[in-house]
Amino acid sequence: MTLDTLRETLLWCAVLNYGVLLGWCLQFTAAHDWLHRRHARWFRLSPERFDAIQYIGMAMYKIAIVLFNLVPYLALRLVG
Repeated sequence: MTLDTLRETLLWCAVLNYGVLLGWCLQFTAAHDWLHRRHARWFRLSPERFDAIQYIGMAMYKIAIVLFNLVPYLALRLVG
C-alpha cells in the first residue's frame, strides 16, 4: 500500500464517519421523543439522562474520528 492510497483511505474513512455522526445527530434531533420511548422500554432513562448519554456518545465518536482518521491523515500529509 502506497502512502497516497493510505492518505486517500484515511480521508474517505473520516468523511464516511462524519456522515455517520451527522446522521446520528439528525436522527437524534428529528426523532428525539420516539428514540427516548424506544430506549425507555428497555432501560429506565429520564429524558435528561438519555440526552446526556447521546451527547457523550456523539462526543466520544467525534474524538475517535479525529484521533484515528484525521490525525494520521494530517501526519501523512506532512511527511509526504
